[in-house]
Amino acid sequence: MSRSDKKLGAKKEAAILALLTSPNIEKAARSVGVTTRTFFRWMKEPAFDEACRAARRAAFGQTVARLQHASGAAASTLLKVMLESGTPPSTQVRAADSVLALTIKAMETDDIEARVAALERAAEEAKAVDRR
Repeated sequence: MSRSDKKLGAKKEAAILALLTSPNIEKAARSVGVTTRTFFRWMKEPAFDEACRAARRAAFGQTVARLQHASGAAASTLLKVMLESGTPPSTQVRAADSVLALTIKAMETDDIEARVAALERAAEEAKAVDRR
């Protein structure tokens, strides 16, 4: 959690962790010993909301890292299904469609990243010119 979480106190920090690990708000509130009403009130506080979002991003980042780690095996499986002669044609077509769709999405993402980088460079250059 970020530095701003220190202002929240131990109970609210526990509540944020409970939000990440409990199936619903009622169980999260119960696990930290507060009412659901208190929990909802806390969720309206900007600092608590910000800390919750940061914790969710961190947890999601770990999930994405795990998926990225397994993406090579996933691609191999998809290609194997697509190319294996014993695979039903409908499954091969579905695998081929997935390969093409994912390739297109990766190219689009790469293009967008390049365009954003170019815009960021242009903005920095404009700032440098303005400073002179």
